[in-house]
Amino acid sequence: MVLNLNSNNRDEIVKSLTESKLFEKEPELKKCLPVITEPERVISFRVTWEDDKGNCRVNRGYRVQFNSAIGPYKGGLRFHPTVNLSILKFLGFEQIFKNALTGLPIGGGKGGSDFDPHDKSDNEIRRFCQAFMTELHRHIGADIDVPAGDIGVGGREVGFLYGAYKCLQQKRDFGWFFIRPEATGYGLIYFVLNMLTYLGQDIKGKYCAVSGSGNVAQFAAQKLINLGAVVLSLSDSRGALIVKDPSKPFTNEDIAMIADLKVRKGSLEEIKDDRFTWLPGERPWKHLPKVDIALPCATQNENDADDVEALHKAGCFIIAEGSNMGSTDAAVQKMESLRVAYNESVKSGKPILPLWYAPGKASNAGGVAVSALEMAQNSQRMTWTPAPTYTHEDLGSIVKSSSQKADSTVSALPSLVQGANITGFLKVANAMKIHGDWW
Repeated sequence: MVLNLNSNNRDEIVKSLTESKLFEKEPELKKCLPVITEPERVISFRVTWEDDKGNCRVNRGYRVQFNSAIGPYKGGLRFHPTVNLSILKFLGFEQIFKNALTGLPIGGGKGGSDFDPHDKSDNEIRRFCQAFMTELHRHIGADIDVPAGDIGVGGREVGFLYGAYKCLQQKRDFGWFFIRPEATGYGLIYFVLNMLTYLGQDIKGKYCAVSGSGNVAQFAAQKLINLGAVVLSLSDSRGALIVKDPSKPFTNEDIAMIADLKVRKGSLEEIKDDRFTWLPGERPWKHLPKVDIALPCATQNENDADDVEALHKAGCFIIAEGSNMGSTDAAVQKMESLRVAYNESVKSGKPILPLWYAPGKASNAGGVAVSALEMAQNSQRMTWTPAPTYTHEDLGSIVKSSSQKADSTVSALPSLVQGANITGFLKVANAMKIHGDWW
């Protein structure tokens, strides 16, 4: 699906800004919009590589260096057949504000290729990564642009890419920060914990629907299980796996098995366990009779307006994204309208079930935050210890700083969409003004 930047997330940002009356107070900030929505640089290149049969194969490679006002470009590389320039611009624009919300000095970028690693051998993936880096290495570096993983780019691919970069650049910028693999999934749950604290509630015993079964979904589910929540579902591109009985939910052993399954490129449909129901071609949202918290952790646009309605009817009161732009524009509008309806019902003295939405730019920023800490570690040429000060507590404090602090007595639910967009925009726009990028 081709996503158009101007008709999707750009409009969301503009809508948040205009509805907040920000431009009434600071009208000159409008001048920044046409500048901030245009990437600073777009790199497109051919990638030729050899498959296991000796055939010459060709793919397209991209890097969108969107904004460096507050630091080096930072954002993932995605290897997936759907990757094109429109999608990467869409994701790169979102990355600007996500990175700004972490409070760390990192700009926004995104890149990748239409290469599909799922049906390739390790040797084919290695050869592709080496060919991809043959061009990309000219445009990246510790103080310029620091790519990371995304869909289709895990630890194996990052290792191959760095190996090629090291040979081509003769530089040693590599290090591995403790809890880096877990950071996005753990950070998502830390964000949800802050939302629950605002509502005066606890995570223990909450029924949680999770989509996806990759890195983010696995570690989000693991953290939920360890905190005493009930994980009801996981999914992949072929369908959804949901529990039949909430008293027999996913366990840490199940998550470990799924992690092994994904390493060997298997599907959740291979799992034969009487506790689960396999729903081919489905997402979990409409198939669970009782849900408290929904966590889209698969890919963009995986949650639509009718999914939101079904979740709300099932009792869901928090939807927080582990994926990037996991909800369609229609879904976001639906969730925001339900939040407003709840606030109005509180004023009338007849409160209804709330629905509070956390956009990915705020709720899934844990991964890029820890990646930025990893950059700091590498710059020091040191390996930081796995002490809590540098790992879970550090990630938790960063996530907490990007979520609103409030009393547990709730009279109204603030818009996290508007708050995230305005906060991120102001930080980046003000830096751009100082640099003379707009005037």
